[in-house]
Amino acid sequence: MCPLRFLLVFFSAVLAGYFAWKTVNSSPDLISDDSSVELNDKQAINFKKRMEDGLWVFVDMASGKYLWRNLKHMSEKTQMKNMI
Repeated sequence: MCPLRFLLVFFSAVLAGYFAWKTVNSSPDLISDDSSVELNDKQAINFKKRMEDGLWVFVDMASGKYLWRNLKHMSEKTQMKNMI
């Protein structure tokens, strides 16, 4: 078994985690109320939602679904560009 395989898996996991974190952080905040009790509840729900979304992005990246979806989107975009 090649030891470089472990390095590749490690760096792939780190890269997937980085993109998952950036994706979760780039989502818009839905908090617009000024009430402090409701604000804390919404922040807790928002944090939970961010963690859940980050987990699924990480799973998608680990399985290759994220890459496939982006490659498919890029190919559709180039096809549309070539038609024009």
